[in-house]
Amino acid sequence: MSCPEPICAAQLPIAPSALGYVRLAVATPCLALADVGRNQSVIAELMRQAVQRGAELLLLPELCLTGYSCGDLFFQQALLDRAEQALLALARLTAELPLALVVGVPLRQHGRLFNCAAFVSGGRVRGLVPKTYLPNTQEFYEQRWFSRASAATEPLLQLADQVVPFGTDLLFQHQRLPACCVAIEICEDGWVASPLSGPQALAGATLLCNPSASPEVLGKADYRRQLVQSQSARCLAVYAYASAGPGESSTDLVFSGHSLVAENGHLLAESERFSFASQLLCVDVDVELLQQERQRNNSFAVGATAASWRRISFDVASPPQSALLRVLPAEPFVPAHAAERQSRCAEIFALQSTALMRRLRHLDSRQVVIGLSGGLDSTLALLVTLQAFDRLGLPRSGIVGLTMPGFGTSSRTRTNAWRLMELLGVTAREISIDAAVRQHFADIGHDEALQDITYENAQARERTQILMDVANQVSGIVIGTGDLSELALGWCTYNADHMSMYAVNCGVPKTLVRYLVAWCAEQLFSGEARTVLQDICATPVSPELLPPAADGSIRQKTEDQVGPYVLHDFFLFYLLRYQFAPRKIYALACGAFAGRYDQDEILHWLRVFYRRFFSQQFKRSCLPDGPKIGTVALSPRGDWRMPSDAAVALWLEDLERFDG
Repeated sequence: MSCPEPICAAQLPIAPSALGYVRLAVATPCLALADVGRNQSVIAELMRQAVQRGAELLLLPELCLTGYSCGDLFFQQALLDRAEQALLALARLTAELPLALVVGVPLRQHGRLFNCAAFVSGGRVRGLVPKTYLPNTQEFYEQRWFSRASAATEPLLQLADQVVPFGTDLLFQHQRLPACCVAIEICEDGWVASPLSGPQALAGATLLCNPSASPEVLGKADYRRQLVQSQSARCLAVYAYASAGPGESSTDLVFSGHSLVAENGHLLAESERFSFASQLLCVDVDVELLQQERQRNNSFAVGATAASWRRISFDVASPPQSALLRVLPAEPFVPAHAAERQSRCAEIFALQSTALMRRLRHLDSRQVVIGLSGGLDSTLALLVTLQAFDRLGLPRSGIVGLTMPGFGTSSRTRTNAWRLMELLGVTAREISIDAAVRQHFADIGHDEALQDITYENAQARERTQILMDVANQVSGIVIGTGDLSELALGWCTYNADHMSMYAVNCGVPKTLVRYLVAWCAEQLFSGEARTVLQDICATPVSPELLPPAADGSIRQKTEDQVGPYVLHDFFLFYLLRYQFAPRKIYALACGAFAGRYDQDEILHWLRVFYRRFFSQQFKRSCLPDGPKIGTVALSPRGDWRMPSDAAVALWLEDLERFDG
């Protein structure tokens, strides 16, 4: 099996089935053309393997009981009779195995032959879906043998002593997990201009199954992959595609067994092509996530029609397991693969600089002011501004970089900030805030020995006052440096670093800021500038508002106070991107960070996250303009509208079950 990333079983403190996950298996059997008995045995063994791996639904390829390539053998009564018998035998097997099955089989109705997919569970054939579009060009000639779905004479089909629903209007609804609703389209049905899966998804189907027999030609695998991913994204659904394997290869055609599972545009699993052995993909798909996506997307339901659908109930006992079989990245904002990460960094950098260029052009401004601390955020803001000035053809001297050393400034950050300005050719200024802050302490009667929040915030507000006034001096604007993670936690001083005239980093989370600066160092700079940027990347995150340690090193480290940003960005992603409940975010974090943070640490910092996120909304309600970068954003004018006085109690209560 090959996948976009290795699928590993993460251990969760809650059963995945209780979090909205369904374990899906997609199989390519090693079949023999027209040998129905052998194919039945191979499929039965795959069913047992799927159950052993905890699967609740198994999808198999088109016409896999007989083989797709049987040609005029489809006219043979012996073949068709045996295929019906095999289907009923597999149905009986599901009375013993806790598994639902989608399997391809040719079936007759009143003198017509249909290419069908059978949905089987609980010892019965629950429904039969005939193929609508029968390809009849180039290597395909299905119309020679089969009738299309519209030729059916009635909505039922007799199978031995069973009368089974028959038609393309069938949806299969999981009894205990209503968010799991299965629909079926067969091979070509998914390749046409208006696939059946579109109306099926609008009717509520979250798991779209395509049993297929798609012969291989050069370049088709890439196209197939794009098709599956795009349809899953368009339908806000899981799209599972089971393709016939090399056992179908005969005469002029080669089949590769290219099976795929995509969820909401993301490829979750993909089979190895050209393997003669039977293959079984297993992956946990998140139907709860799909429901959340559909609720948030008010365009989704607009296309729904009043067409009637027959909903057929089925039930499969969820296996008692704690493993989540799914890629679970610890840094969801950061692509795992280096090439994709570099591409993403280039695009983010272009988004930031283009947004700033537009604002500068609107204001006809040739001057900006940036406060530089020698830390990551202000460095990224400077690099974005530099790019914007270069693209606009403006002299770099119009960028006024201000270092404002105070009580907590370390020699490392001060030196890096000053040296970077020199190397980049911007106008460099330094204004110490010590005397002004001491005068302010005297004015308000604050004891400098009391290093409390007043001590810290007075420094932050003095720096912002300087930046604003210098911007007035040079007829420019103040470039904000705060990032998305700081806004989520409220880790910014109100009306200090919280405020600017344009905030270029407000859409970039902290875990991504470091990668962006490192990318700039490697891709855009060399020599000493690269060395300085690399040292900035290695510097601990700190507001530097408390005096350094005795050896001059940074004493005040942000993550010691608010928690690891890698955890907070994980929480933020799943809170805002998918609106997950606290218990689900906690469970996923336990899986993603196993061996790195224990469950008590994760629970502690998740509570901190929720308390800060709710209590600090008032800061986000009056944010300056800044560019939206990704799907997670906190602008009160765009993506996040929340009352500043909302209570956090409900979210904390959801986590109480994990105490002790």
